[in-house]
Amino acid sequence: MDTASERFGTSRFEASRARLASLAYRLLGSGADAEDAVQDTFLRWQAADRERIDVPEAWLTKVVTNLCLDRLRSAQARHERTAGAWLPEPLLEGDPMLGPADTFEQRESVSLAVLTLMERLSPVERAVYILREAFSYSHAEMAQILDITESASQQHVHRARTRVADERRRSGEADPASARRIVEEFLAAAASGRTERLVALLTDDVMALSDGNGLAKRLLKYTTPAQVASYVRAGFKPTPAKRRLAGGSPTFHFALVNGSPAVLAVVDDRVVGAVAFEVRDGKVASLRGIGAAVRLGRINAAWSRHEPDAPVIATW
Repeated sequence: MDTASERFGTSRFEASRARLASLAYRLLGSGADAEDAVQDTFLRWQAADRERIDVPEAWLTKVVTNLCLDRLRSAQARHERTAGAWLPEPLLEGDPMLGPADTFEQRESVSLAVLTLMERLSPVERAVYILREAFSYSHAEMAQILDITESASQQHVHRARTRVADERRRSGEADPASARRIVEEFLAAAASGRTERLVALLTDDVMALSDGNGLAKRLLKYTTPAQVASYVRAGFKPTPAKRRLAGGSPTFHFALVNGSPAVLAVVDDRVVGAVAFEVRDGKVASLRGIGAAVRLGRINAAWSRHEPDAPVIATW
């Protein structure tokens, strides 16, 4: 292939890269894995007979989707996710991998809460849900992408929507300013040791998940206000051992992560932990704590280019 044709082929791919990465991230819940899937798609695009590809965007979508499904079905992925030690990789506001966010469905599809719920769906159910809710593909288009019938696509979407809706009692969008105020009040109560105030800031059906800073073999789960308050208070209580584990004394910053209010623990401009919140009716409805270094690579790269506000807690 001549140089001009090769440049044109590369430019066609690059025009779709951001969309492919956003799709792959929603399917895999990992920025690093999404980047790998997009790169594999590019290699297949380079090797393909592009003159026989009528609609490049459709071809690329089909390839990246099926590469992601292969990863979800792999023995290693099934073991990690089935073991219950997996949480999605958090992304800082403004990350292009978060993709379309014009509708509530698009924003919710990339939330840590829904990405965690996706683990309860089969790979195909996960794919049709994301393709439909986040990218507005028709059933005819999804049937071609996934090599299934339109009827099967409709059935998969219905099951996926039902399963997600059944679990999304905590859903809803809070006003950003009020969400920040509640999270900051919650953080102040946690830092001061006012457990009774923590309990008052939690919904009755509150739930917390934590990866135990990447040290736990299974996710730590807390499902009552008293349990969550105790977990949060213990987590925010400073000790020499925690400072050694973090590599120093962190500052705590408010941020938006996957569209949700969050608190980031930062040591020497390095994010060492993230806690994302869901706020409903003026209270905290869920928390997800992520501290495994393997899940913080992309947010650290973004943080290094970020101009943060003053820390919520400057001395810990």
